[in-house]
Formats: sequence, structure tokens, C-alpha cells
Amino acid sequence: MGIFGRKRRQPAGGDEAGAGVDSGDEPVTAAGADEAEDVESDSPADRVDGASGPYDEADAPDDGLPRMDLGSVRVPVPDGSQVQVEMDQQGGNVRAVHIVVPQGQVTVSAYAAPRSGGQWRSVSDELAEQLRGDGAKVSLGRGEWGMELSAVIGEMALRFVGVDGPRWMLRGVIAGPQTQAAEAPEVLRDIVRGTIVARGDAPMPVRTPLPVRLPEQVAEHIAAQQSGQG
Repeated sequence: MGIFGRKRRQPAGGDEAGAGVDSGDEPVTAAGADEAEDVESDSPADRVDGASGPYDEADAPDDGLPRMDLGSVRVPVPDGSQVQVEMDQQGGNVRAVHIVVPQGQVTVSAYAAPRSGGQWRSVSDELAEQLRGDGAKVSLGRGEWGMELSAVIGEMALRFVGVDGPRWMLRGVIAGPQTQAAEAPEVLRDIVRGTIVARGDAPMPVRTPLPVRLPEQVAEHIAAQQSGQG
């Protein structure tokens, strides 16, 4: 069903504020998915006209697009890509799920946010500052949903996008070689555009990552691999 193994950690900012690329201590590769500038505020009302998704679960379209159900997010996975799962080895929990495409590694994460929106703007400001502190060259621009952030660290190029939804914020990032930097942003936007967020009604502090639940088949692959390594 796919390739298993380990991957290197990706350099990026921390994720405690819902900002940087999620990176665990012991990432594990899951099954392949062959099927399946200065800007203004980024509030929901400030989205560029014509933007489609990402969608709140209540407004999710019946479009037949295959998506990987991770509980809080349902993410489209391009043909020929692979899925990698990062596990917290101390707690045994899932830290992040990545989609590996030819242009790089895509990570889509959802966070609790205030009803008033605007969380992505503050998060992106903090992320830009953190990346600059790490020596990255950072630039800001305006994209489909408002603020987009680009960063170059060594030979790696990163592009971040964020969307403020109803009581949630969705953040997407693609990290890959600079040689793929021209194509990477649109690959990221396509995945974010098709994502569905299931926030739920439970109260939670803003910036809290929405819980990730692995599909049963992927969870079984991970469990079998960890048992073999033990």
C-alpha cells in the first residue's frame, strides 16, 4: 500500500502558537496515497472574491473529491503522493500528518480560533519574526485568502497560507527545494482549497490544535511498524 521509513526533521518555527511546520522527534512514514510586501487584515470578510474552500463542515460540498479523514480536517490527497505521520514518541500521539508531493512536503493543520477571526494575521506576524530570527529570508504577499508568507532557509523554500474560518483557523505550509519554489504555492493552495474543517462545538482555548485522528488503515500500518521496531 505504500512505503514505510523515517524522514528527517524539517527546519522551521515552533508550533506552539499554531505557527511553524510541525516536526516531531520520531516521524514515521505511513501508507502511500496513490488513490485517493505589506498586506491588510486577513479576517474572513477580507478573503479574495472567488475563493472557494476551505470549507467548514456545515458548508462542505458534495463534490465527490477523495479526502483523507483526519477527524478535525478532511484533506484531499493528490494522486501519486505519499502520507507521512509524525508521532510524539513520549505520549504516543499524532503530532502531524504530511502529504509528500514532488514539489515538497505539505502540512495542513487546524486550530481553535476566536469568533471574531483575524488569528492568522497575528500568527503569521509571529512566524515571520521567528523565521527571521533563525536567519531565513522572509517575504509577505497577498494570495487567495489574504496573507501569504514565503521563506528561504538554506536550500529549502517554504510557503505558508492561512484561512480564518468560523471559530477555526486553517494553516497550510509546503516545504521543498528552491528548484520547485515556482510550482509549490499552487500545489499547496489546491490542497487547502479542498480541505474541510470539522471544528466541533467543544470549547477550547484559541490556538489549540484541533485533534487529529488517523484513518483506521493508516493507524494499523503505524502500529504494525512500531511493533516490528520494538
